[in-house]
Amino acid sequence: MTESRYFRDYPAKTGERTLYKMEHYLGIYDDLLRNWHGRDVSFLEIGVYKGGSIPMWQGFFGPGSRLTFLDIDPACRALALPGTQVDIGDQSDPAFLDRIGASHGPFDLIVDDGGHKMHQQITSFRYLWPRLNDCGLYIVEDTHTSYWPGFGGGFREPASFIEFAKDLIDQMHSWYTEDDAGFPLHPMAREIGGIRFHDSMVVIEKRLKEPPVSITAQGGVTQRSRRMLEIRGRRSIF
Repeated sequence: MTESRYFRDYPAKTGERTLYKMEHYLGIYDDLLRNWHGRDVSFLEIGVYKGGSIPMWQGFFGPGSRLTFLDIDPACRALALPGTQVDIGDQSDPAFLDRIGASHGPFDLIVDDGGHKMHQQITSFRYLWPRLNDCGLYIVEDTHTSYWPGFGGGFREPASFIEFAKDLIDQMHSWYTEDDAGFPLHPMAREIGGIRFHDSMVVIEKRLKEPPVSITAQGGVTQRSRRMLEIRGRRSIF
């Protein structure tokens, strides 16, 4: 398989607009989005800044893509390119997010590179996740701010996005609960396909699914069972 280097090579191709990303994100995007290059998608990025990422994403996706960008600074509206949309609003405003989801969604890929404060990242996720398509990705950049008190974070601060994302791990695994009161089955178990923690980045995959099954296969015959989810007092399944 040919190595994808679109994002790593892009800084050398920038024009007048400033692109601001942590360098290691570029390699992550090359690996993560390898099969997305040239696809027509519905895309949303929170955070425009100097507008440098707008041509980057536009050049990566197919010509039939719908590309939406959000920022709180009205000056960013002038940075829209033909075929893109820049909307102005507060990413922590549920009414604004609902309007964006209704008018531009659903989305295949959402990237939060906005204000990086805890209430912004968490509110945006809560209101935009329902607008993400099945098999879509929700990416939150710069999650190192979860460790910065000035952004509402701090080491193991319960209100940080990193701690919020750790809770998503539990919700994804809540099929397997034996504590219905303290750890009940969560609706997100049916929606989260996987969660990846990179340095300063969290990627949540949406995959609508039925309760998981275990299989037993022998002699070309496969049997399927959900008994793992139903029994209690488990010690070992082997």
